[in-house]
Amino acid sequence: MLSHTPDLAEQINDWELIELWVNPIVFPPLILMLVSGKNGGFCIYDPSKNYKSLFLSSTYDEAHSWLLEDEYERCDGRFFAAEIA
Repeated sequence: MLSHTPDLAEQINDWELIELWVNPIVFPPLILMLVSGKNGGFCIYDPSKNYKSLFLSSTYDEAHSWLLEDEYERCDGRFFAAEIA
């Protein structure tokens, strides 16, 4: 099976902003990455699936709304096990 790692390594040079989003409703929590490229596009990656691209958008608002629809919350700081169990 081919890995997506080389493609991802090439894309990292284009990344400008990374946000981590978590769905704390399920256990273990699901984590996604919202990445902004220097070209102005936005992509949502799933780190648990070899950084598979789940959603592409030309605006932050579209990507943000997509995450909120699936009950993801932006990570700010730390999550303790007692808070999510």
